[in-house]
Amino acid sequence: MDKGRFAVPAWGIDWATALGVGALLLGTGLSGQHPAGGRELLGAVLLAAGGLALAARRRAPLTVLAVTGLCTVGCLGAGFEVLAVPYLVAVYGAVRAGHRAVTLAASVGLLAVLHLTALIVHDGTAREVVAQARSTLELAWLIAAFAAGEAVRQAERRAEEAERTREETARRRADEERLRIARELHDSLTHQISVIKVQSEVAVHVARRRGEQVPDALLAIQEAGREASRELRATLEALRDDDTTPPHGLDHIPNLVTRFRTTGLETTLTIEGDPHAVPTAVSRTAYRIVQESLTNVARHAAATTASVRIDYRPDSLAIRVDDDGKATSPAAPTPGLGLLGMRERVTALGGRLRTEQRGTGGFTVQAELPMEGAS
Repeated sequence: MDKGRFAVPAWGIDWATALGVGALLLGTGLSGQHPAGGRELLGAVLLAAGGLALAARRRAPLTVLAVTGLCTVGCLGAGFEVLAVPYLVAVYGAVRAGHRAVTLAASVGLLAVLHLTALIVHDGTAREVVAQARSTLELAWLIAAFAAGEAVRQAERRAEEAERTREETARRRADEERLRIARELHDSLTHQISVIKVQSEVAVHVARRRGEQVPDALLAIQEAGREASRELRATLEALRDDDTTPPHGLDHIPNLVTRFRTTGLETTLTIEGDPHAVPTAVSRTAYRIVQESLTNVARHAAATTASVRIDYRPDSLAIRVDDDGKATSPAAPTPGLGLLGMRERVTALGGRLRTEQRGTGGFTVQAELPMEGAS
């Protein structure tokens, strides 16, 4: 939840509460009837200590409960009859943190100790002693602090359960959508790709059986059909298995370059820098950039050569794909779905992508993928 630009941190609230309660107790205690001399100093120190202890009520609620309880007994013993506000706040914090049984036992014990202290320190009848103890820790205020802490604890627990429920619902809907996409892909693409794959393999088989030279284009179609079938199968498995199937990455680029050589495109791969492990998202995006770039070269550029350069840098991965195609027009190329997809992948990682025509002819694709922030 967005708390706003000027939200006060929790520690600031705790210290403000501690200082405010401490100042309130000192003002109340010293302005009313109180002993003089050393007992006055002791009582003032205990009042301030009880208030300042509340600064740690979130980090150590039980410790603060014990400290404020002892300060309350000490103040009553020193002759200060001030409402134990720090202890009430500590009760609220301890119950909110879930320490109900300990807080209840401590409060019962504190009530008994306060009555005993008032009986020992102060003279008077039993009624007066009970009144002195009640003026320090009123039972109604104690019950109210306990109830307030429990109410807030229950509300926070319900909020956490509601948040968990929302996350589980969102995860379930994402799983259902992923399975729906897998079914759509299977129904719409699997059959067509299978037909292409089977027909191309039959054509290659028939040509070889007749002793004819198999055209390179037909071999490329056969290999592309096989690769498309493998990638579609891997994609469907990843969608159905919640990304448990490892996707293609940098390790698969050499095989990708080798496959494009079989299409008649003279493709070279150059690795620069010190190869090291990169985040999965960077590796996956690098493979897709090289794959899409070489596919565009093979389909549209009428190129004879293409070069792939991968540069491992300390904080990024640089990729460059060049070809010697016929794109010599100075006009900027019209971005297709392939270029748009590459740009979206790179932008999602916080990287940069540049696609442009080369002055000597052909086309170049350059991408820089940062390591930091990718996973």
